[in-house]
Amino acid sequence: MRQVELDVFVDDPGGGRYAHPKLAPLLGLDPIDPALAGPGLKVLHVQEVDYRSTCPTFVSCLEDIRSWSRDHPAHLPVTIQIEAKDDAIPDPAGLGFVQPLPWTAPDFAALEAEIHSVFGDDGIISPADVKGRSPSLAAAVRKGRWPTLREARGQVMFVLDDKGAKRDAYRAQVPDVDDRLIFVDVPPSDPDAAVTVVNDPISDAARIRDLVTQGFIVRTRADADTVEARSGDTTRRDAAFASGAQYVSTDYVFPDDHFGTGYVVDLPGTDAARCNPVNAPKRCLKADLSG
Repeated sequence: MRQVELDVFVDDPGGGRYAHPKLAPLLGLDPIDPALAGPGLKVLHVQEVDYRSTCPTFVSCLEDIRSWSRDHPAHLPVTIQIEAKDDAIPDPAGLGFVQPLPWTAPDFAALEAEIHSVFGDDGIISPADVKGRSPSLAAAVRKGRWPTLREARGQVMFVLDDKGAKRDAYRAQVPDVDDRLIFVDVPPSDPDAAVTVVNDPISDAARIRDLVTQGFIVRTRADADTVEARSGDTTRRDAAFASGAQYVSTDYVFPDDHFGTGYVVDLPGTDAARCNPVNAPKRCLKADLSG
């Protein structure tokens, strides 16, 4: 894996908004991590019912990645995909379920501050690093201005997996792309375009291929909502691998024994990457893709 997705929630100024899920004692759910009672942005999937994350705070998640990065200094670039979560959940019984705070422009300033508290500029591939002196980020991408594999080793890259109001709030908070730490998902016609999410590699196969050919980085999905894991169907996974998308998201880097189908998503061989089937140069066959 060289891509991590984090669901990030805004917390109260002193923390603790998600530290007392009402359903935990009623259903005998696992206790909360004490870190949820502290300050800072939180990482969980769904408040009240799915709150036991590998790392409870955004900073602790980043610290885990940084520690791994320092232990593997020549690793391939790692993309950290951020989903700014604030979906409410229904509370038909009136139990007083905690509802998330909506993301605002200042919250994205806090997000960047927490990133900078863990990673220095030299450890991050930023939009400015790609744009350089080009008139726009999209223009640089179309000219192939991404860092080379050698230049990108040991670094991380942040992508905001949100469109609409949240994306607009971040862009309003940091209007100059040269000042941003995070790439945004916008149409290829937008001057800030560089990274985009296209989740259906079957219906959108031609679109993904076109974007990759132009120089954009694309993330797609091999599976969703346990459908493929339950059936064992690899059609979507195989389409994702053939699409040219540089990142393929999955919930099954290991098979889930509950389903018994053996469904798993893994690249052939032992390397963490492979040559892109759409736009890799011939010299890629001799490249070192380990790390």
